[in-house]
Amino acid sequence: MDTNRFTLGEGQTPLLRSRQIGPSAGLDHLYFKLETINPTGSYKDRFAAAAISDMRTNGKTRVVTSSSGNAGSALAAYCAAAGMQCQVAVFIGAPENKLKQMLAYGAQIWKIQDFGADPEITQDAFAYLKQLGAASDAQLQISSYQYSPVSMMGVEAIGAELVSQSNLMQRSIDHVFCCAGGGGLLLSIVRGFEAALNQKQIERLPAMHCVQPAGNNTIAGPLREGSDQAQPCHSTTQIGGLQVASVLDGNEVIAACRQTGGCGYLVEDETVYEVQSQLARQEGIFCEPAAAVSLAGVLQAAKAGKIQREETVACLITGTGFKDQASIDRMLSSSTCPVVTLPEFIDLTT
Repeated sequence: MDTNRFTLGEGQTPLLRSRQIGPSAGLDHLYFKLETINPTGSYKDRFAAAAISDMRTNGKTRVVTSSSGNAGSALAAYCAAAGMQCQVAVFIGAPENKLKQMLAYGAQIWKIQDFGADPEITQDAFAYLKQLGAASDAQLQISSYQYSPVSMMGVEAIGAELVSQSNLMQRSIDHVFCCAGGGGLLLSIVRGFEAALNQKQIERLPAMHCVQPAGNNTIAGPLREGSDQAQPCHSTTQIGGLQVASVLDGNEVIAACRQTGGCGYLVEDETVYEVQSQLARQEGIFCEPAAAVSLAGVLQAAKAGKIQREETVACLITGTGFKDQASIDRMLSSSTCPVVTLPEFIDLTT
């Protein structure tokens, strides 16, 4: 047993078949991979577990990171449990509930103006964070293979779990749809599937599809248009967690998606909010807007006839809805919870 392995119980998340949205879109075998049930509410707990385990092995006691929310929350929680310090440079636009979650775990956080939106400022901020993380007691932990390849290996378990779950269903997965900011999540899932292919657990890779908000078109557009290179952008999307103006793992994501026959999809913010509401009201899945991006891509592809009815589709639901209060308020803007007397209650329900 590895005594440095650190866990809060992350992983082994369910794969849930769509009851309404899939059939309505002409997809009989649409499944949701529910990363919302991880300890801090997102798939980033897998990253944090691997990060803290590696740091314990190497005698490090301080995490330096940047985050739009979920990675910072996950690392802050795992640092708290491990008795480590966590310092987070936060992207502009990060939802307040995610900042509160980091603070609740005792992290030090700073919001940097234009970080995550302006590619030059973002690049300079990453360069400085790299210097901070080079201190003898510290380690830079950013959920990207470019910066933290060992920690990202923890996320590859998603691909392995999807293989095991599909084998239990006796159905091969034909398509995987995944939201992307920097692209690390999608790339890790590809590598999880590749490991299974090398071990002959599957006969082929599923088509891997990258979905991004149209206001953060770093990977999906270039992939769709036939380019081999991701592009930096000035991020204008309001979808928290996917406001990543720099390329990060984008080039590798394009190569992986193209190799598997996947494509890129761009979705408007308004569509994402509508799909977030659909997931809650038609599937009982309460997710943050970033997590709904994947499904928005699935629905776009289905409408365009890119997925056949009998094909099996896995859609990543990356984080819980409680992380983004503004989107909850938006979803419930026309809903009320009135205070009534008992007689009024009886009258209203009879």
